[in-house]
Amino acid sequence: MRHCVGIDIGSTCTKLAVLDEDKEIKEVFLRPTGWSSKETAELIKDQLKDKGIIAENSKIVSTGYGRASVAYADKAVTEITCHAKGASYLHGAKNLTVIDIGGQDTKIIQIKDGVVQDFMMNDKCSAGTGRFLEVMANSLTLDISELCELAKQGSNVSISSMCTVFAESEVISLMGKGESKENIAHGIIDSIINRVAGQAQRFNLDESEVALTGGLYQFDYIREKLSSVLKKDVSVSKYGHYAGAIGAALVAHDIL
Repeated sequence: MRHCVGIDIGSTCTKLAVLDEDKEIKEVFLRPTGWSSKETAELIKDQLKDKGIIAENSKIVSTGYGRASVAYADKAVTEITCHAKGASYLHGAKNLTVIDIGGQDTKIIQIKDGVVQDFMMNDKCSAGTGRFLEVMANSLTLDISELCELAKQGSNVSISSMCTVFAESEVISLMGKGESKENIAHGIIDSIINRVAGQAQRFNLDESEVALTGGLYQFDYIREKLSSVLKKDVSVSKYGHYAGAIGAALVAHDIL
């Protein structure tokens, strides 16, 4: 059996998906990207071999920040194309707005009749990204899961700065004033949700489903808050973190 492999090398995390000839997901896994995308690509090649998947006998498509580093890929494809294709596959929807919150950027992709109609990316700074949330959580000596749990219990605090450095200073200042962790956590989550929702609301959401992908898909509180602000149900898939890699694998299937 020939395999279709998608490799999504992001700035912080690399995702991989393997599909069979019937477009069924056979394997997914992830690893930190590390300092060298080329080194990560070679480690993935060895990892695939350990699973009985030989690169030379497979079709491989790379995407993401480090897509050019996968020397053995048959093709390199943009993130927008792969995330759109992967999310459409996972959600079975031809009309879909994809909100992908990654480590260093946030992508909003609008798909109509299965084709990308429009998109926007926030890649100038880490505001509205997973990295922003990670830094804020670290300021409170929490992980993101703990931050979300505390945020459910908080209220009445807002983080006004969307610059990560200034926002971290704001959090430290609030702690110094004796503000509770619950209220600070609530303000942090609100700041990222409002930022992302503001981007998404620039698109017409009336005629499409909305899906959350990327590393934050796994946190129910994030999805619930986003649904509340957008006034529209936001769905997730258990493979939400792998949307880009799955999309790349689907492109690989097209060139079998």
